[in-house]
Amino acid sequence: QESLAESGGGVVQPGGSLRLSCASSGFPFGIYTMSWHRQAPGQARELVARISSPDGNTNYADSVKGRFTISRDDLKSTVYLEMNSLKPEDTATYYCNAYLRRPPWLSGDVSYWGKGTLVTVSS
Repeated sequence: QESLAESGGGVVQPGGSLRLSCASSGFPFGIYTMSWHRQAPGQARELVARISSPDGNTNYADSVKGRFTISRDDLKSTVYLEMNSLKPEDTATYYCNAYLRRPPWLSGDVSYWGKGTLVTVSS
């Protein structure tokens, strides 16, 4: 079965760093676009960073550009999010997503979500 498991969340002080990991199994990780999303209490879920396959192109939300870095290890079927210079506004539950664009005659797009890991940035 398809599985995504986030880890690495916790409590850090403003200006600190944290590295999130998302380990996956049960699907061909190497051909999926991977991304990180976050959702703060009372707010909508937003895209934080994305890394595509097979080119490895990355995209970042303006709010995290220059501070966060997404990367992937296809041999480990794991995607990472390195977060630096953390701000209180970064406090949220961070979710990992796997996405595969697929034509309708092959049953359409595929999307998997992890359960999330909580990041709290506070003094």
